[in-house]
Amino acid sequence: MQTPHDARAPRTLNIGILAHVDAGKTSLTERLLFDHGAVDRLGSVDAGDTRTDDGAIERRRGITVRSAVAAFTVGDTQVNLIDTPGHSDFVAEVERALEVLDGAVLLLSAVEGVQARTRVLMRTLRRLRLPTLVFVNKIDRAGARTDGLLADVRRLLTPHVAPLTDVTGAGTPHARVTRRPPDERTAEALADVDAGVLAALVDGPAPTADALAAALAARTADGSFHPLYHGSALGGQGVAELVADLVRLVPAPPPPPHRRPAPRGTVFAVRPGPGGEPTAYLRLYDGEVRPRQRLTFLRRAADGGTTEVTGRVTRLDVVGGAGALTAGNIAALGVPGGLRVGDRLGDPTDRAPQFAPPTLETVVRARRPRQAAALRSALLALADRDPMLHARPEASGGTALLLYGEVQMEVLAATLAEEFGIEAEFAPGRVRFLERPTGTGEAAEEMPWLDHTRYWATVGLRVEPGPLGSGGVFTHETELGALPRAFHQAVEETVHATLRTGLSGAAVTDYRVTLTRSGYSSPVSTAADFRGLTPIVLRRALRRAGTRLYEPYHCFEAEVPADALAAVTARLAALGADFTGTTGGDPVWLVTGELPARRVREAELRLPGLTRGEAVWSSRPSADRPLKPPR
Repeated sequence: MQTPHDARAPRTLNIGILAHVDAGKTSLTERLLFDHGAVDRLGSVDAGDTRTDDGAIERRRGITVRSAVAAFTVGDTQVNLIDTPGHSDFVAEVERALEVLDGAVLLLSAVEGVQARTRVLMRTLRRLRLPTLVFVNKIDRAGARTDGLLADVRRLLTPHVAPLTDVTGAGTPHARVTRRPPDERTAEALADVDAGVLAALVDGPAPTADALAAALAARTADGSFHPLYHGSALGGQGVAELVADLVRLVPAPPPPPHRRPAPRGTVFAVRPGPGGEPTAYLRLYDGEVRPRQRLTFLRRAADGGTTEVTGRVTRLDVVGGAGALTAGNIAALGVPGGLRVGDRLGDPTDRAPQFAPPTLETVVRARRPRQAAALRSALLALADRDPMLHARPEASGGTALLLYGEVQMEVLAATLAEEFGIEAEFAPGRVRFLERPTGTGEAAEEMPWLDHTRYWATVGLRVEPGPLGSGGVFTHETELGALPRAFHQAVEETVHATLRTGLSGAAVTDYRVTLTRSGYSSPVSTAADFRGLTPIVLRRALRRAGTRLYEPYHCFEAEVPADALAAVTARLAALGADFTGTTGGDPVWLVTGELPARRVREAELRLPGLTRGEAVWSSRPSADRPLKPPR
């Protein structure tokens, strides 16, 4: 009988495929599945019949929008492939995928070379110390480069890289790949990150082939070194070498302990199931999940609060297997009421995703007014797939949405049309501002003095700042049960709804509202009285507390030629940038900092003219800051 620590027990690797748009992520996934017998024919992005891009929009546009999972087996190792979006508008999808990975394959195109998005991804992978293999795709395409591209990789991505394959006939249909064993050049590259190899090169004797192989495995496993491979996802060249080393160099999660801990995992994707019902993908870190088991998930709400979602497992399809879901594996899961991306099973503290919320706000309306209610229902359904897609009703009748960018807006419009039959109109996107209370304010209205109101209710509220990131919290000092449940619920719901618009028109966040006084007259009072009076009292308390307006910022990195450094930094400073670093020299400087989100587009447009088109710019949402007064 095998124990949990039996070396012969099958293992699972969860591998992400990451790249810029059109580098060949989906094509590589199809090749891996086909070569290892997981599918009986090779899908094509051009033909629109790929396994992972199964949505109509993904197939028509030829891009990946949502993370997908597929599995194949190599010996005693099951590899779960997670194909992630390449477009920056879907950064949240990529971040959630990275959270559940054991290793990654970063794709480059031998034709297009290193792109700005590739550099952003590599920085993230290196920051996470995630074991990463680099695969140079499309070596059989006209214009493919090898030696020159390797120099670009070392200069623009990481110096800690070495090729483990060679190419002949690059740039032609006859391109071929051969294995390159670790040699002196590999040792020199490893010496920068491995003390043992450095000592052997300096003091002698030269490291043996076995010592180099051991150092390569150790440094790849800790994310400090990156083996590089060449190949073609369409033609199949070099893929076998990539897979062999993927299984050999990327370590599997440690085996579970003899004791059986409570299950702990993350829902990282939600996709439509065979019958249209939402299917959640759960990566399990500890414990075990079985059909009909009762589970409790923690869900972070849009206002920052946490709620519990409890239910029995009604569907459990383990990716690449059957039976129970065990630690290290992924399953398609069904729970009554549905799960959302980001729902946490068990303790969520150690693998929380690190990505900022979207900062672009738009208002969407149904082109046909009779579809207004259907539009709102559809947006709520889509929010289950992506919790960053916050939707809230507008007084004008539309629905406000938070997004990352214009491409995401286009994909959302197509999704509404094709999946729900709703033609939607989107207002131009605008940067979203937030308000936070700056002090404490109280207000109340008593039922005996209602000469200037028409509500049969007593409501007293106190508004004060909450901890940063807490969202909105409602509590009470009144005796529990002093109000009928329906009246108490009416006050709480109205508080949160009212604070979606603060004193300056922006949404209020990080607040704590306390019910300090309450009363009603039976049988005259109704929930409508409390819903009507609460905004009046709350607005008065909020004005007494005072608020401050905050705007979102992006952290940025700009690589600029040395002779353009002064002009670029001057322009960024004029746009309100705060610099965090300027490193490098001749010929390139790396400038880092933070910039108001409303200025990012202007910076992107100005940079090419200041640098003869040689600058490389990348940015992503970070924290927000108090709005500075006009100069």
